[in-house]
Amino acid sequence: MARDTLLDRFLRYVKIDTQSVEDAEDYPSSPGQRVLGERLAAELRDLGLPEAGVNADGIVTATIPATVPRAPAIAWLAHLDTSPESSGKNVVPVLHAPYDGGDITLPGDKSQVIRVDETPGLAALAGKTIITSDGTTLLGADDKAGIAVIMTAAAELARRPKQPRGPIRIVFTCDEEIGRGCDRIDPRKIDAACAYTLDGEGAGLIENETFSADLATVTITGKNIHPGFAAGKMRNAVRIAARFLEALPWQTLAPETTAGRDGFMHPYVIEGGVPAVAIKILLRSFATAELAVQARLLRTVARGVAAEFPGAVIDVAVKKQYRNMREHLAKEPRAVALAVRAVEAAGLAPELKSVRGGTDGSRLSAMGLPTPNLSVGMHNFHSKLEFACLEQMQSAVRVLLELARLWSREKPRRRGR
Repeated sequence: MARDTLLDRFLRYVKIDTQSVEDAEDYPSSPGQRVLGERLAAELRDLGLPEAGVNADGIVTATIPATVPRAPAIAWLAHLDTSPESSGKNVVPVLHAPYDGGDITLPGDKSQVIRVDETPGLAALAGKTIITSDGTTLLGADDKAGIAVIMTAAAELARRPKQPRGPIRIVFTCDEEIGRGCDRIDPRKIDAACAYTLDGEGAGLIENETFSADLATVTITGKNIHPGFAAGKMRNAVRIAARFLEALPWQTLAPETTAGRDGFMHPYVIEGGVPAVAIKILLRSFATAELAVQARLLRTVARGVAAEFPGAVIDVAVKKQYRNMREHLAKEPRAVALAVRAVEAAGLAPELKSVRGGTDGSRLSAMGLPTPNLSVGMHNFHSKLEFACLEQMQSAVRVLLELARLWSREKPRRRGR
């Protein structure tokens, strides 16, 4: 396996701005996703997959043909977009090779420091190759590490035409970070026994349970009056928004105060001024029914705060995002069982994990395509402190090659079972 080929791919991909735009009506929500998609399709065609292409929705698809007749098809997925929470424009990747085991100060903004005591597992990567941004943007390892891993595994299989495998579908989706990654996906067209999203942190993890997720948008409508004449007239939406956020039970339902299997409500964007403010709040729980409880709590708080500011209007709108994948994976137990064996065969210790987040696999599993999530060496995603470990990415390529081999020995399941 050519190690710098994997690195070269990754560095090439992160320099393309694919940050998704939450309120955009277009699909994909940003033009860079289509730019990257077209480049990937061309690279796949260069690998000998002539049918690789980008559809009208910006989704990249290709199939690596089988060498074993009647072996089940599987799919490898990653997403093209990066998080809207931090800029993905003009990414400057920085290599730390070999990493010395200490804190990493990012050169473009020296206030951005990846600290060993705040980053579990970082010190254990001493001597390996760490890739960061320069600190002025995120890196984009979520999920361009996954894309680079899939592309490298595809290239390896192209160089090994006799390696046993069933058909392998490659799918690169758009707008996963804003909960729209599967809006234009038809699992029946993927036509696979199961799929794997390459969208996980570290190495050796198999994420077989995710949060269920909704997005709440709280809209506060006030009234703007010249401040010199505002007595008894102004309704300051900024002040009302502050009171609303203060009234939320952050001590028990915030990301910074919860862990393990606890859910949370996370206000992460606030926009507006005196006349109107919009607050976006992530609702997360492993128990899907708990999302309705969180939504009711928001509406209860909204009514209480509105009563404190007569004339103000507070509206709470909730949009479904994705659901916990665990119950759906039980329909195809080989999806996880063979992933465990593939991780072991790649020389790693497998760890099943419930992820405090979600991926396209959450929705695909609910849509009938069992899709656990696999590690690709990313860390600290969605922030300027994001980084990737090249050796962990390389191990993810080995896992995919082992999955191809293991699934080639399986038989298709009979329909209706």
